[in-house]
Amino acid sequence: MDPVISVNNLKKYYQVHKKEPGLWGGVKSFLNRKYLDVKAVDGISFKINEGELVGFIGPNGAGKTTTLKVLSGLLYPTSGNLSVWGREPFKREKQFQTQISLIMGQKNQLWWDLPAMDTFILNKEIYEVGKQQFEDTLSKLSKMLEVGDILNTPVRKLSLGQRMKCELISALLHSPKVLFLDEPTIGLDVVAQQNMRDFIKEYNQEFKATIILTSHYMADVKELCKRIIIIDKGVIVYDGLLEKIIEKFSPVKVLKVDFEKEIKPEKLKEIGKVEKFSKNFAQISIEKDKISEKTAKLLSEFAVADLTIEDPAIEDIVREIFETRQ
Repeated sequence: MDPVISVNNLKKYYQVHKKEPGLWGGVKSFLNRKYLDVKAVDGISFKINEGELVGFIGPNGAGKTTTLKVLSGLLYPTSGNLSVWGREPFKREKQFQTQISLIMGQKNQLWWDLPAMDTFILNKEIYEVGKQQFEDTLSKLSKMLEVGDILNTPVRKLSLGQRMKCELISALLHSPKVLFLDEPTIGLDVVAQQNMRDFIKEYNQEFKATIILTSHYMADVKELCKRIIIIDKGVIVYDGLLEKIIEKFSPVKVLKVDFEKEIKPEKLKEIGKVEKFSKNFAQISIEKDKISEKTAKLLSEFAVADLTIEDPAIEDIVREIFETRQ
Protein backbone atom coordinates (compact mmCIF):
# COMPACT_ATOMS: atom_id res chain seq x y z
CA MET A 1 0.00 0.00 0.00
CA ASP A 2 1.36 3.41 -1.00
CA PRO A 3 1.63 5.99 1.80
CA VAL A 4 -1.01 8.73 1.90
CA ILE A 5 1.66 11.35 2.67
CA SER A 6 5.14 11.06 1.19
CA VAL A 7 7.84 13.66 1.82
CA ASN A 8 11.36 13.33 0.43
CA ASN A 9 14.12 15.87 1.15
CA LEU A 10 11.65 18.75 1.56
CA LYS A 11 13.24 22.18 1.89
CA LYS A 12 11.62 25.55 2.42
CA TYR A 13 13.96 28.55 2.58
CA TYR A 14 13.07 32.21 2.96
CA GLN A 15 15.09 35.26 2.04
CA VAL A 16 14.95 37.85 4.80
CA HIS A 17 16.10 41.42 4.32
CA LYS A 18 18.92 42.35 6.69
CA LYS A 19 18.71 45.94 7.89
CA GLU A 20 21.32 47.75 9.96
CA PRO A 21 20.01 49.84 12.89
CA GLY A 22 19.56 53.60 12.76
CA LEU A 23 18.73 56.13 10.03
CA TRP A 24 22.04 55.74 8.19
CA GLY A 25 21.67 51.98 8.41
CA GLY A 26 18.25 52.31 6.81
CA VAL A 27 19.67 54.40 3.97
CA LYS A 28 22.49 51.92 3.31
CA SER A 29 20.04 49.01 3.41
CA PHE A 30 17.83 50.81 0.90
CA LEU A 31 20.73 51.44 -1.50
CA ASN A 32 22.41 48.06 -1.05
CA ARG A 33 20.01 45.40 0.15
CA LYS A 34 21.46 42.32 1.83
CA TYR A 35 19.52 39.13 2.40
CA LEU A 36 19.84 36.14 4.69
CA ASP A 37 18.59 32.65 3.95
CA VAL A 38 16.32 31.33 6.70
CA LYS A 39 16.03 27.54 6.56
CA ALA A 40 12.53 26.97 7.91
CA VAL A 41 12.57 23.35 6.71
CA ASP A 42 15.89 21.81 5.76
CA GLY A 43 15.68 18.51 3.94
CA ILE A 44 13.12 16.44 5.89
CA SER A 45 11.73 13.08 4.76
CA PHE A 46 8.93 10.90 6.13
CA LYS A 47 5.96 8.77 5.05
CA ILE A 48 2.55 8.39 6.68
CA ASN A 49 0.09 5.61 5.89
CA GLU A 50 -3.69 5.76 5.69
CA GLY A 51 -5.38 6.04 9.07
CA GLU A 52 -2.23 7.00 11.01
CA LEU A 53 -2.44 9.72 13.64
CA VAL A 54 1.07 11.15 13.94
CA GLY A 55 2.30 13.74 16.43
CA PHE A 56 4.52 16.41 14.85
CA ILE A 57 6.28 18.24 17.66
CA GLY A 58 9.07 20.74 18.16
CA PRO A 59 9.85 24.10 19.80
CA ASN A 60 8.65 27.44 18.43
CA GLY A 61 10.25 28.12 15.05
CA ALA A 62 11.17 24.47 14.48
CA GLY A 63 9.36 24.27 11.13
CA LYS A 64 6.12 22.52 12.11
CA THR A 65 3.60 25.01 10.75
CA THR A 66 5.70 25.66 7.65
CA THR A 67 5.68 21.93 6.89
CA LEU A 68 1.90 21.73 7.30
CA LYS A 69 1.41 24.76 5.04
CA VAL A 70 3.58 23.16 2.35
CA LEU A 71 1.71 19.85 2.67
CA SER A 72 -1.63 21.64 2.41
CA GLY A 73 -0.51 23.59 -0.66
CA LEU A 74 -0.44 27.05 0.93
CA LEU A 75 3.32 27.37 0.43
CA TYR A 76 5.50 26.35 -2.51
CA PRO A 77 8.51 24.24 -1.48
CA THR A 78 12.02 25.42 -2.27
CA SER A 79 12.94 21.87 -3.30
CA GLY A 80 12.10 18.25 -2.64
CA ASN A 81 9.43 15.77 -3.65
CA LEU A 82 6.13 15.39 -1.85
CA SER A 83 2.68 14.00 -2.46
CA VAL A 84 -0.53 13.94 -0.44
CA TRP A 85 -3.13 11.39 -1.52
CA GLY A 86 -1.27 11.02 -4.82
CA ARG A 87 -1.26 14.74 -5.60
CA GLU A 88 1.36 17.48 -5.49
CA PRO A 89 -0.06 19.96 -2.96
CA PHE A 90 1.32 23.16 -4.50
CA LYS A 91 -0.68 22.52 -7.72
CA ARG A 92 -3.88 23.06 -5.67
CA GLU A 93 -5.93 20.70 -7.84
CA LYS A 94 -9.62 20.40 -7.05
CA GLN A 95 -9.29 16.66 -6.38
CA PHE A 96 -6.58 17.48 -3.81
CA GLN A 97 -8.42 20.32 -2.08
CA THR A 98 -11.52 18.19 -1.50
CA GLN A 99 -9.44 15.50 0.25
CA ILE A 100 -7.58 17.63 2.82
CA SER A 101 -8.26 20.13 5.57
CA LEU A 102 -5.91 22.40 7.55
CA ILE A 103 -7.15 23.43 10.98
CA MET A 104 -5.12 26.04 12.87
CA GLY A 105 -5.96 26.77 16.49
CA GLN A 106 -5.00 30.43 16.15
CA LYS A 107 -6.95 31.08 12.94
CA ASN A 108 -10.67 31.05 12.27
CA GLN A 109 -12.95 30.88 9.25
CA LEU A 110 -16.28 31.44 10.98
CA TRP A 111 -18.01 34.77 10.39
CA TRP A 112 -17.96 36.63 13.69
CA ASP A 113 -21.44 38.21 13.58
CA LEU A 114 -23.27 35.31 11.92
CA PRO A 115 -24.27 31.87 13.20
CA ALA A 116 -21.85 29.04 12.47
CA MET A 117 -24.56 27.42 10.33
CA ASP A 118 -24.14 30.19 7.74
CA THR A 119 -20.47 29.28 7.32
CA PHE A 120 -21.38 25.60 7.08
CA ILE A 121 -23.85 26.32 4.27
CA LEU A 122 -21.22 28.40 2.43
CA ASN A 123 -18.65 25.60 2.72
CA LYS A 124 -21.26 23.13 1.48
CA GLU A 125 -21.50 25.13 -1.75
CA ILE A 126 -17.73 25.71 -2.04
CA TYR A 127 -16.98 22.00 -1.74
CA GLU A 128 -20.08 21.00 -3.74
CA VAL A 129 -21.33 18.72 -0.98
CA GLY A 130 -24.69 17.12 -1.74
CA LYS A 131 -27.67 18.04 0.44
CA GLN A 132 -28.08 14.59 1.96
CA GLN A 133 -24.34 14.17 2.61
CA PHE A 134 -24.24 17.64 4.18
CA GLU A 135 -27.14 16.89 6.50
CA ASP A 136 -25.80 13.46 7.47
CA THR A 137 -22.25 14.72 8.11
CA LEU A 138 -23.45 17.78 10.02
CA SER A 139 -25.72 15.64 12.18
CA LYS A 140 -22.96 13.16 12.97
CA LEU A 141 -20.31 15.82 13.74
CA SER A 142 -22.73 17.90 15.82
CA LYS A 143 -23.60 14.85 17.89
CA MET A 144 -19.95 13.87 18.33
CA LEU A 145 -19.06 17.40 19.48
CA GLU A 146 -22.31 18.04 21.38
CA VAL A 147 -22.99 21.41 19.76
CA GLY A 148 -26.41 20.85 18.17
CA ASP A 149 -28.02 23.59 20.27
CA ILE A 150 -25.58 26.40 19.37
CA LEU A 151 -25.29 26.16 15.58
CA ASN A 152 -27.71 29.08 15.07
CA THR A 153 -26.11 31.30 17.72
CA PRO A 154 -23.90 34.18 16.48
CA VAL A 155 -20.25 33.13 16.70
CA ARG A 156 -19.30 36.17 18.80
CA LYS A 157 -21.56 34.87 21.60
CA LEU A 158 -19.87 31.45 21.76
CA SER A 159 -17.10 30.47 24.16
CA LEU A 160 -13.65 29.68 22.77
CA GLY A 161 -14.27 25.95 23.19
CA GLN A 162 -17.60 26.17 21.37
CA ARG A 163 -16.03 28.20 18.55
CA MET A 164 -13.25 25.65 18.12
CA LYS A 165 -15.81 22.85 17.86
CA CYS A 166 -17.66 24.77 15.17
CA GLU A 167 -14.37 25.46 13.39
CA LEU A 168 -13.79 21.71 13.30
CA ILE A 169 -17.24 21.04 11.85
CA SER A 170 -16.71 23.72 9.21
CA ALA A 171 -13.40 22.16 8.18
CA LEU A 172 -14.75 18.60 8.13
CA LEU A 173 -18.10 18.96 6.34
CA HIS A 174 -16.57 17.76 3.06
CA SER A 175 -15.26 14.61 4.82
CA PRO A 176 -11.54 15.10 4.10
CA LYS A 177 -9.32 12.03 4.15
CA VAL A 178 -6.27 13.96 5.41
CA LEU A 179 -6.26 16.39 8.34
CA PHE A 180 -3.50 18.78 9.31
CA LEU A 181 -4.20 19.93 12.88
CA ASP A 182 -1.99 22.81 14.01
CA GLU A 183 -2.38 23.44 17.76
CA PRO A 184 -6.12 22.54 17.86
CA THR A 185 -6.29 22.78 21.67
CA ILE A 186 -4.37 26.02 22.13
CA GLY A 187 -6.05 28.42 24.54
CA LEU A 188 -8.69 25.92 25.66
CA ASP A 189 -9.34 25.04 29.29
CA VAL A 190 -8.61 21.57 30.64
CA VAL A 191 -12.14 20.25 30.03
CA ALA A 192 -12.31 21.66 26.50
CA GLN A 193 -8.87 20.21 25.70
CA GLN A 194 -10.02 16.76 26.75
CA ASN A 195 -13.22 17.08 24.73
CA MET A 196 -11.17 18.06 21.69
CA ARG A 197 -8.83 15.10 22.14
CA ASP A 198 -11.78 12.74 22.48
CA PHE A 199 -13.25 14.07 19.25
CA ILE A 200 -9.99 13.78 17.28
CA LYS A 201 -9.57 10.19 18.45
CA GLU A 202 -13.17 9.33 17.59
CA TYR A 203 -12.98 11.02 14.18
CA ASN A 204 -9.77 9.16 13.34
CA GLN A 205 -11.39 5.84 14.20
CA GLU A 206 -14.77 6.58 12.64
CA PHE A 207 -13.57 7.98 9.29
CA LYS A 208 -10.13 6.29 9.05
CA ALA A 209 -8.67 9.75 8.46
CA THR A 210 -4.93 10.29 8.19
CA ILE A 211 -3.95 12.99 10.69
CA ILE A 212 -0.84 15.04 11.45
CA LEU A 213 -1.15 16.80 14.81
CA THR A 214 1.11 19.56 16.12
CA SER A 215 0.79 20.61 19.75
CA HIS A 216 2.82 22.15 22.56
CA TYR A 217 0.71 20.15 25.01
CA MET A 218 2.35 16.76 25.45
CA ALA A 219 -0.94 15.50 26.91
CA ASP A 220 -2.41 15.78 23.40
CA VAL A 221 0.43 13.80 21.87
CA LYS A 222 0.61 11.11 24.58
CA GLU A 223 -3.12 10.43 24.46
CA LEU A 224 -3.59 10.47 20.69
CA CYS A 225 -0.38 9.44 18.96
CA LYS A 226 1.53 6.17 18.86
CA ARG A 227 4.09 7.63 16.47
CA ILE A 228 5.79 11.01 16.76
CA ILE A 229 8.07 13.04 14.54
CA ILE A 230 10.30 15.53 16.37
CA ILE A 231 11.54 18.46 14.30
CA ASP A 232 14.03 21.08 15.47
CA LYS A 233 15.67 23.87 13.48
CA GLY A 234 14.10 22.53 10.31
CA VAL A 235 15.44 18.96 10.56
CA ILE A 236 13.92 15.76 11.91
CA VAL A 237 15.70 14.48 15.02
CA TYR A 238 13.36 11.54 15.74
CA ASP A 239 10.70 9.59 13.87
CA GLY A 240 9.28 6.54 15.59
CA LEU A 241 7.06 5.16 18.31
CA LEU A 242 6.39 7.46 21.24
CA GLU A 243 7.18 4.67 23.70
CA LYS A 244 10.63 4.15 22.15
CA ILE A 245 11.74 7.74 22.71
CA ILE A 246 12.64 6.90 26.31
CA GLU A 247 14.86 4.02 25.19
CA LYS A 248 16.60 6.14 22.54
CA PHE A 249 17.16 9.43 24.32
CA SER A 250 17.18 8.74 28.06
CA PRO A 251 20.20 7.00 29.66
CA VAL A 252 18.70 7.22 33.17
CA LYS A 253 16.01 5.85 35.44
CA VAL A 254 14.17 7.91 38.04
CA LEU A 255 14.25 6.71 41.63
CA LYS A 256 11.53 8.11 43.91
CA VAL A 257 12.23 7.47 47.60
CA ASP A 258 10.32 8.12 50.82
CA PHE A 259 12.59 7.92 53.85
CA GLU A 260 11.48 6.96 57.35
CA LYS A 261 13.09 10.08 58.75
CA GLU A 262 14.43 13.39 57.48
CA ILE A 263 17.88 13.31 55.87
CA LYS A 264 20.24 15.82 54.29
CA PRO A 265 20.31 15.91 50.45
CA GLU A 266 24.12 15.98 50.25
CA LYS A 267 24.20 12.44 51.63
CA LEU A 268 22.54 11.24 48.43
CA LYS A 269 25.19 12.55 46.01
CA GLU A 270 26.88 9.15 45.79
CA ILE A 271 23.59 7.55 44.80
CA GLY A 272 22.84 9.80 41.82
CA LYS A 273 21.70 13.24 40.73
CA VAL A 274 19.09 14.62 43.14
CA GLU A 275 16.40 16.23 41.00
CA LYS A 276 13.88 16.97 43.77
CA PHE A 277 14.14 16.96 47.54
CA SER A 278 11.71 17.72 50.34
CA LYS A 279 12.34 16.64 53.96
CA ASN A 280 12.03 12.86 53.76
CA PHE A 281 11.40 12.56 50.00
CA ALA A 282 13.89 12.52 47.14
CA GLN A 283 13.76 12.04 43.37
CA ILE A 284 17.08 10.82 42.02
CA SER A 285 18.29 10.23 38.45
CA ILE A 286 20.56 7.19 38.10
CA GLU A 287 22.26 5.79 35.01
CA LYS A 288 20.41 2.72 33.75
CA ASP A 289 23.41 0.39 33.93
CA LYS A 290 23.98 1.35 37.58
CA ILE A 291 20.41 1.20 38.84
CA SER A 292 20.77 -2.17 40.65
CA GLU A 293 24.05 -1.20 42.30
CA LYS A 294 22.86 2.23 43.43
CA THR A 295 19.48 0.98 44.65
CA ALA A 296 21.19 -1.68 46.77
CA LYS A 297 23.53 0.97 48.22
CA LEU A 298 20.58 3.23 49.01
CA LEU A 299 18.68 0.46 50.82
CA SER A 300 21.73 -0.58 52.84
CA GLU A 301 22.68 2.92 54.00
CA PHE A 302 19.29 4.59 54.56
CA ALA A 303 16.01 3.75 56.29
CA VAL A 304 13.64 3.59 53.30
CA ALA A 305 9.85 3.61 53.80
CA ASP A 306 8.92 3.32 50.10
CA LEU A 307 10.75 3.23 46.78
CA THR A 308 9.73 3.22 43.10
CA ILE A 309 11.81 3.05 39.91
CA GLU A 310 10.36 4.81 36.87
CA ASP A 311 11.27 6.01 33.41
CA PRO A 312 11.65 9.78 33.01
CA ALA A 313 8.55 11.67 31.91
CA ILE A 314 8.34 12.01 28.13
CA GLU A 315 7.89 15.78 28.53
CA ASP A 316 11.26 15.97 30.31
CA ILE A 317 12.99 13.92 27.60
CA VAL A 318 11.57 16.05 24.79
CA ARG A 319 12.53 19.26 26.60
CA GLU A 320 16.06 17.93 27.09
CA ILE A 321 16.32 17.10 23.38
CA PHE A 322 15.47 20.68 22.50
CA GLU A 323 17.80 22.17 25.11
CA THR A 324 20.81 20.10 24.02
CA ARG A 325 20.32 21.26 20.42
CA GLN A 326 20.33 24.98 21.22
